[in-house]
Amino acid sequence: MTTAPPVGEHVEPQVFRHILGHVPTAVTVVTAATGDGPAGLVVGSFVSVSLDPPLVGIFIDEKSASWPPMSRAGSFTVNVLAHDQRELCARFATSSGTGGPAAKFAGLSWWESPHGNPVLPGTSAWLDCLVRQVQRLGDHFFAVAEVVQLGVDASRPPLVFHRGALRTVSADTTSDGRNQA
Repeated sequence: MTTAPPVGEHVEPQVFRHILGHVPTAVTVVTAATGDGPAGLVVGSFVSVSLDPPLVGIFIDEKSASWPPMSRAGSFTVNVLAHDQRELCARFATSSGTGGPAAKFAGLSWWESPHGNPVLPGTSAWLDCLVRQVQRLGDHFFAVAEVVQLGVDASRPPLVFHRGALRTVSADTTSDGRNQA
């Protein structure tokens, strides 16, 4: 077991990352309709912020090349990837490179959310959101958005990131071993 550093000492980023790697996180692709076409990026830090009003938050690396045009869109859709969408995760985890942000959508079918953002097929859930606030926190941007439309496919377990790897969550039983209804 790793011990806490003495009071007043700096927490090393590598240790911090290692410890937080033990907390499973949903794997999401956040998409937006921009002036240059559709854009998207993988976001591993997605949180529920409030139930009333329904607010969610995403954290975006300050070095993201995809975020600047998306941040000006005023809305985005959070696509919660399903257990079998590792390839989709890899597609959106790459830099836009040649062809710009829309290149990630080449040959990919998708439909438009009520606010015109790409909704990816086969996901566990999707949330269409209106951006309410974006602020810089450390080496990330934190975007808080109001959920205005959403959908779920409860038959599709989510893809999660845990201990440095993509993993699948079984939706068959509860923590006490009972079958889910």
